[in-house]
Amino acid sequence: MKMNFFSKAVSFVLIAGTLVVASCDKNDDNDTNAKMYTVSGSGSGTQVVPVVSTTASSNLTGTYNSGTNQFQYNVSWTGLAATADSVRFYGPASAGVNAAGNAQFRAAITTPGVAGSASGTTTLTEAQESDLLAGHWYYTVSNATYLTGEVRGQVTTVAQ
Repeated sequence: MKMNFFSKAVSFVLIAGTLVVASCDKNDDNDTNAKMYTVSGSGSGTQVVPVVSTTASSNLTGTYNSGTNQFQYNVSWTGLAATADSVRFYGPASAGVNAAGNAQFRAAITTPGVAGSASGTTTLTEAQESDLLAGHWYYTVSNATYLTGEVRGQVTTVAQ
């Protein structure tokens, strides 16, 4: 039995449609399951382990996009005993507990000083995302006087 032109065209459209659907990637940037999160944290010397006696404070704001794994952050601080020389994000660790091992990443200081800021964007791994969303990250602002951090803040996330 010969296929007529119409039957061939219908078969082609069905095959092409199947290929398009099969080639879709769950991790597309326009993933409808992606969520945006608001990221925040307030830092102080009382959160450093062991506690640091200081009047310095810090503040974290930012966002996290679970579809692109992009973590955007802004950390500002004031009142440090010396000029900030590093801002680091650590995890996994709950509040009051130091993370075992090295920092997840070091943030870029954009305005150095005893009052200043750090900001940037980084791509997280799936494990980092899991720890961040579980509240198991913290950040520190360090200087020559307090090498392991004059202020520390636990990072929290809230779905938008």
